[in-house]
Amino acid sequence: MFLAQQNVPSYGGQAVIEGVMFGGKRVTITAIRKKNQEIAFYEEPRKESKWIKPLKKIPFIRGIVGLIEASANGAKHLNFSTEQYSMDEGVEGDQAGPSKLTLILGVAVVGVLSFLFGKLLFTVVPAMMAGFLFGQWIPNGIWQNLVEGGIKIVLLLAYITAIAQTPLIKRLFQYHGAEHKVINAYESGVELTVKNVQQFSTLHYRCGSSFIIFTVLVGVIVYSLFEYNTMWERVVQRIYLLPVVIGVSYEVLQWTNRFRETPVLRYLGYPGLWLQKITTREPDDSQVEVAIASFKRMQERDRLLGDTPFASTG
Repeated sequence: MFLAQQNVPSYGGQAVIEGVMFGGKRVTITAIRKKNQEIAFYEEPRKESKWIKPLKKIPFIRGIVGLIEASANGAKHLNFSTEQYSMDEGVEGDQAGPSKLTLILGVAVVGVLSFLFGKLLFTVVPAMMAGFLFGQWIPNGIWQNLVEGGIKIVLLLAYITAIAQTPLIKRLFQYHGAEHKVINAYESGVELTVKNVQQFSTLHYRCGSSFIIFTVLVGVIVYSLFEYNTMWERVVQRIYLLPVVIGVSYEVLQWTNRFRETPVLRYLGYPGLWLQKITTREPDDSQVEVAIASFKRMQERDRLLGDTPFASTG
C-alpha cells in the first residue's frame, strides 16, 4: 500500500473521446490517442477574470462558480477530441462514423454528470413524477422528498447504465478510470509509469459522479425546509433552489474528501464511489499511457510558464 504525499496539490481532470484532459493553474491539456497510435495534444490557456477569483474563495458560492468554469472549459476540449475522432473516421475510409453532433451528445454524459442540463433534467422530471404518481397517497413533506430522491437515483442509474452499453461510452468510461488512476498515483507519491499507475483504483472521492449523488441526498434535506401547495409550485421551487443544492453539495464533497482517511467519516463518501463503479472502467495500458502523457504535459507547461501547480475542483 502506498502512503499519500502530504500537502500535494489536488488536480482535476475529465475524460474525453479517446483521451483525458487535466487542468493546471496556467493551462489545461488534453491528450488523445489517434488511430495511427500517435498521441495528439490540445492546450488551452487558463484565463481567470478578476471578479471570479474572489468568488472562488467564498463557501457555497465557489462550487457553482467552479462548475460553470469547468463546464465552459471542458466543452473546448470535448470539441477538440470530437473533431479528431471524426477526422480519423474519415481518413480510415470506413463506414461513416457518428456525426459530430451525435458524438457531442453522447459524450455530454460527462457534462450531464457535472452541471446545467443534467441537473435541470434530473431535478424537474423526478419532481413531476413524484407529484403525479405519488402525490395522492403520500403527504407533502419529507416522505415526498424521499420518494423524489429515490426516483432521481433510479433514473440516473438507468440512464448511465443504458448509455454505458455503447462502445463509445465504454471507452470514455475507461479513460475516466485512467484519469482517476493517474490522480491517485500522483497523490500517493509514486512515479507515474504505466505499471505503477495500473495498481491504483479507478475510484476517487473528489469525482463529479460523487457530486451528483450528494446533490440528490442534500436536495432531500434542503427541499424539506420549504413548503409548496401545488405540483407546479414544487417544480419551480426545485429550479430556483438548485444553486443552493449545488453549493451545499460541493462543500459536502470537499468535506468527505478531506476526511476520507478518518474512520467512520470515510463512509460518507461511499455512495459516490458506488456510482463510480458504473461511470469508470478498468483502462488498458495504452489508455493509461495517454492519461499520464496529459498529466505530465500539464505539469511541464505550468513549470515552463513559471508558476506552481493549481488546486483544482477535481
